[in-house]
Amino acid sequence: MDLKSELLKSIWYAFTSLDVERCGKVSKSQLKVLSHNLYTVLNIPHDPVALEEHFQDDDDGPVSNHGYMPYLNKYILDKVKEGMFDKERFDDLCWMMTMKKNFNMTSQRLLLSERDCFKLFCLFNLLSEDSYPLVMITEEVEYLLKKICTAMSQEWDVKPLEDLISRDPTVQEEGMSVWTFLEQMSTGQLLRVTSVEAFSLALHEVFLEMYHNVLKRGYMWKKGHMRRNWTERWFVLRSSSMVYYVSEDLKDKRGEIQLDKSCVVEPVPDREGKRCLFCVKTHNKTYEMSASDQRQKVEWTQAIQTALRLQREGNSSLHQELKLKRRVQREHSNRERSRSTRSSCSSRSSQSDDSNFQEMERMEKEKEKQDLEIESIIQQREVQMDLERQLKEAEMMRDSMQAEIQEKERKAEQQKRRIQELELTQQKLEAALSMEIQARLEEERARQELLEAEEEKKMQFQLLQEQEKILQRDKRNTHEAKKIRFGGKKVKHRCETLLDFQEMQERLRNASQHVRHWNVQLNRLMTPITPAEEAPDREPEEKQNRPSFLNNMAFSLNYFDFYVSFAAC
Repeated sequence: MDLKSELLKSIWYAFTSLDVERCGKVSKSQLKVLSHNLYTVLNIPHDPVALEEHFQDDDDGPVSNHGYMPYLNKYILDKVKEGMFDKERFDDLCWMMTMKKNFNMTSQRLLLSERDCFKLFCLFNLLSEDSYPLVMITEEVEYLLKKICTAMSQEWDVKPLEDLISRDPTVQEEGMSVWTFLEQMSTGQLLRVTSVEAFSLALHEVFLEMYHNVLKRGYMWKKGHMRRNWTERWFVLRSSSMVYYVSEDLKDKRGEIQLDKSCVVEPVPDREGKRCLFCVKTHNKTYEMSASDQRQKVEWTQAIQTALRLQREGNSSLHQELKLKRRVQREHSNRERSRSTRSSCSSRSSQSDDSNFQEMERMEKEKEKQDLEIESIIQQREVQMDLERQLKEAEMMRDSMQAEIQEKERKAEQQKRRIQELELTQQKLEAALSMEIQARLEEERARQELLEAEEEKKMQFQLLQEQEKILQRDKRNTHEAKKIRFGGKKVKHRCETLLDFQEMQERLRNASQHVRHWNVQLNRLMTPITPAEEAPDREPEEKQNRPSFLNNMAFSLNYFDFYVSFAAC
């Protein structure tokens, strides 16, 4: 079933809720409001002015006689694209429009919440037949109830459904409407609900699986592309993508793996302390993941392979495919029953002509035989394909187990070598430790000896310092004594010098007197003498002696001056 057919089912409920008189006609104002809501919830751009002009009153009056389907197909359904709108929000709009007029939620007997009723409404539209008015046959009702019981971990009890069919045979012949289905479910007549919370959780699981096409979800470890570290993420697998979040509340999206025909899922040997590894290879990246156990690994790989198969076959929903298969099987069973009925009727009506009856019976048997052979061939082919798939899965499991065993053996060998290396390292460390201890002891002993020697030298140094202080004190005392002695000598010398000086002064006075005397004599001698004849020979002798006498006097005066100056010093 395509997207247009799915949307038409919900729109049909909204349209019939506006048809109060059950005549197939709705006022133009209501159709205008419905169209505006559909434009909004389907994210389709539109012109409000054109919408007003289309649904304005004309010669036909306020009620449209031309039908709503041409406008709906041309302006709304033909413009809708997959992924451009929120389908749950769209169905919620149609549910709110039709629920208020067709289903009473205020009854005291109801066991389900309004949200649970909305989910059952969506699942009913998914499994209902494509003809209008929409009904769901008993086989599909049984399929849905079995899914809910499986999610609740509860055994399926067919008795309530059989009781309903026995009370109302039209349910078996014509099917069940959504309002009958919701009433039976809310009152607990189709399914025995022991815990409302458990039923809500189970219904939510089925709703995600069938309505949102969630093939599998859960926690796994994922290896990063940049830092290459392992981080736990919540994965949600659909037929076209594999989205991972920080936690299961789906608030913080961390990435998305787009699945296409070129993607491949492969097992990976255990390494880096992680087990149950597998990878998803796309055209530009390889995503490595680790499941919690081997069972989860097999379930994830099978679910991803199913998504890839749907991509190759061009299907967007697994449950739509299963629904078509169930429909084909029902049609085949109906043909078999009608064929058997026709053969029995023809056998009763042709008793008069035995030969023709036998011939027809033979032909029918041959045809049945051929059909049985074809059916057996198809079943054998299906069984063969199933066996091949199981064999392939078993081979993958075996390869994975062998790889796991080899990896464990390799790790054990590495661990053994590591233990040997650690033992050898321990021995070396122990020898080094003993050598270190011995060296520390020797170092401590040498340090003690050095300390003792330093202490002895310190004592000697202190003794020398004391001796030096004593010597300095003695030397200082000696110096002071010498200084005192030298001072006495100097005073004595000065006294003697003073006496000598006084004596020299006395001599100087005496010498001065002698000088004056000699000066007088000199002046007298230098007086010119008149020439006389009586003594011609004496004058030259006096002239010869005169310079010598004067020289002696000058020398004596110079020596006297030197002595006086020396004595003064």
